[in-house]
Amino acid sequence: MILVGLGSSTPFLGRPPEAIVQKALGALSRLGRLCAGSRLYRSAAWPNASDPPFINAVAEIASDLGPTMLLSALTSIEAGFGRQQSCRNAPRTLDLDLLDYEGKIWLPTAHNALELPHPRIAARDFVLAPLAEIAPGWRHPVTGDTARALLS
Repeated sequence: MILVGLGSSTPFLGRPPEAIVQKALGALSRLGRLCAGSRLYRSAAWPNASDPPFINAVAEIASDLGPTMLLSALTSIEAGFGRQQSCRNAPRTLDLDLLDYEGKIWLPTAHNALELPHPRIAARDFVLAPLAEIAPGWRHPVTGDTARALLS
């Protein structure tokens, strides 16, 4: 199971964040097969609650791309939606996070910054709620906890 988190808080080309996340779900299908997509969830911006709220979702995909190539492809999709790297947690048109790749555990190295599972997955309700919706049997590769258990 490959899980991708999606989020948007600012419009792009006149499209509101809800439409951006829906279009991004479609773009994920070009990387393989879109197996499942959650409904859209609204969450407050953090750490600055005065920033626009986020629209979030989680998707399950099947892809022949390895984790590093998949992350690169996700970054390319973000760029296609006008994503510009700015400061951490800033409002953005699209954010795609590789949450889990077939339960693999990877730690970052000097040559590869990818960390699996996503290091903050267990602390983010805006990820856990849609994840529990589409993959109720998923277990965190390190702790073994389900998304529902982590959410509570």
